[in-house]
Amino acid sequence: MAWGPRVRRIVAIEHAGLCPFAEGPAGGTPTAPAGAAVGTSVEVNGVDVVVDRVAGLDIGKDSVTVCVRVPGTGARRVSETRTYSTMTRQIQRMAEWLDECGVELAAMESTATYWKPVFYCLEEHTETWLLNAAHIKAVPGRKSDVRDSEWIARLVEHGLVSPSFVPPPEIRRLRNLTRYRLQLTGDRTREATRVEKLLEDASIKLSAVVSNIAGVSARDMLDALVAGERDPAVLADLAQKRLRVKIPALTESLTGHFDDHHALLIGGMLERLRQAEASLAQADAQILAEIAPWQHEYELLQTMPGIGPKTAQIFIAETGADMSRFPSAAHLAAWVGVAPSVHESAGRSWSMGSRKGNKWLCSAMVEAAGSASRMKTNYLGAQFRHLAPRRGIKRAIMAVAHSMVVSAYYMLERDEPYRDLGSDYFTRPVDPQVQTRRLVAQLERLGHSVSLQPAS
Repeated sequence: MAWGPRVRRIVAIEHAGLCPFAEGPAGGTPTAPAGAAVGTSVEVNGVDVVVDRVAGLDIGKDSVTVCVRVPGTGARRVSETRTYSTMTRQIQRMAEWLDECGVELAAMESTATYWKPVFYCLEEHTETWLLNAAHIKAVPGRKSDVRDSEWIARLVEHGLVSPSFVPPPEIRRLRNLTRYRLQLTGDRTREATRVEKLLEDASIKLSAVVSNIAGVSARDMLDALVAGERDPAVLADLAQKRLRVKIPALTESLTGHFDDHHALLIGGMLERLRQAEASLAQADAQILAEIAPWQHEYELLQTMPGIGPKTAQIFIAETGADMSRFPSAAHLAAWVGVAPSVHESAGRSWSMGSRKGNKWLCSAMVEAAGSASRMKTNYLGAQFRHLAPRRGIKRAIMAVAHSMVVSAYYMLERDEPYRDLGSDYFTRPVDPQVQTRRLVAQLERLGHSVSLQPAS
């Protein structure tokens, strides 16, 4: 049977406030006022309404429940709830219904990836918000799809929530590519690890001599093993360039118990490794084509130490390179996940580590910070060496990543290249006048009256 809109038969009168399901007068059963349509709920609202016509959506894998709230007579608010299938045609019908209702703002919870088809359809019709699930939790024990959708609509109409960042379609395509490339890189690494472990099972110690088991020379030797060659001297002679000086060690490492069983498994692993590398090359080429409209920002980001082409691509794909979306550099750092969490109660503060943020960009920036921290000729490396002895290596790297995110924000906002503060920033002599003012202020805070006389 085909799915169609199903009107929820809910008739209730709700009083002022945000309690979503208050009892009627004198604690009795709620009754509909005269003229109320079946499938709607009407209440007198005592809280300021920021948006008059809103829709709250509770999304699942198979269905989406929509609650539309619009002005009623006087100070009353009228709501109507319907359920649709998540198939494309039904989502389009839902969008048409929201247009008929004159909805100004539609909001939904970020449920796994199920929100994407609904969001992409609705954004073409009306302003659409994606909400953080942690910000819209309702009272536990009273949960249903209908109640959740009405609760979302109530929060939005009273201006109690803010939208999450959803980039435009062209940035979403670039984001899909960069994230897919990262997954392919993980696939390649896992296959190479499997090859190394199976070689240990065959007593082949190739990884003890070569640094990269998936390199050109190692790959030629493995292909020869799979093809049936078992002579260690012949296999070692396949080494190329600088690896040829290790031929005696290679001969020893390739002496083992490699048989047809190992050849079958290694052959499949090498094939999957080649497929992952071919997909990676294709993804790299497509990313370079997709990022062309942001070529200037792409080159600008690479002026910062530690940020290479891939990190710059990820930064643009995750943020859209539009810093106007973020109120400040601190807001961007918190969104990325390189800012410290705040936990204060009864006047006491606890260290809670860094905040949860965008895991894709956070990991890329932390990796770039690790690279920059090893440099000896810039501020970022000096910052790491200044903090690591006192705060530890991990916190120092996170602090460097925070500095890099803040710098990237201002670089893109002001359209300026990176300007380094110098590797001697923490050791350069302090201006005597600045140091004098600081020491005088410290003495005055201790209750002393300071009078300065120049030394003769």
